[in-house]
Amino acid sequence: MISSFFNATIFQPLYNGLILLMGYIPFADAGVIVIVFTTIIKFVLLPLSIKASKSQIEMKSVEKDLQIIKDTYKDNKEELSKKTIEYYKEKGINPFAGILILIIQLPIIIGLYQVFLKSGLPEVKTAWLYSFVAIPTSINMMFLNLINISQKSILLAIIAGLTTYFQISLANTAQTQPSGSGMQQDIAKAMAVQMKYFFPIVVTFISYSISGALSLYWITSNVFSIVQEMYIKKKYHQAPPVVI
Repeated sequence: MISSFFNATIFQPLYNGLILLMGYIPFADAGVIVIVFTTIIKFVLLPLSIKASKSQIEMKSVEKDLQIIKDTYKDNKEELSKKTIEYYKEKGINPFAGILILIIQLPIIIGLYQVFLKSGLPEVKTAWLYSFVAIPTSINMMFLNLINISQKSILLAIIAGLTTYFQISLANTAQTQPSGSGMQQDIAKAMAVQMKYFFPIVVTFISYSISGALSLYWITSNVFSIVQEMYIKKKYHQAPPVVI
């Protein structure tokens, strides 16, 4: 039931959008189409991404104030919760905004990933197409006449892994440090370090295992996220910190 709903509302529209774009830009190779299509989807999600990043910045700016409240009422959990909620209301901050926005984006991001995972290009899955979407007469899989993205590409896989590393590194600098005991913070930091170094390896492995098309998706998505994060940092991080 959930799978059918996801396919009908997320996966199938994205797949049809990709094939439709190939028909509209027949002179471009499939690699260029993957880059253009991924960029379009990222631009559609950009307002939500900016809101999520701004929410992280707001949370980071009040870390010290929240720690003061926590230290003051550490022996009274009920009062601690009350004062924390009051503080958020006073500053106009929704601590769950970033999570809610991520939940909205996540199905689309997963759907886009699955499009390139299951696309099987240059073969077109006619059963997935809408009636008004025509099958492209030909699909050139040679990206810039250099790399066949229907096959494995170690070069693109490595670039996908490297851009993932830089994207995670940049994103981590804007994230709020976890609150809690010293042990909890140590565990959270250890997980962040593992994510920073382990996930790029996973991306490299998966990208190489599937195809160059999936690698190009990862590269484009990562580069877009890096530019987006740099823009947000430059525009919003100069704001004065919120204090009690």
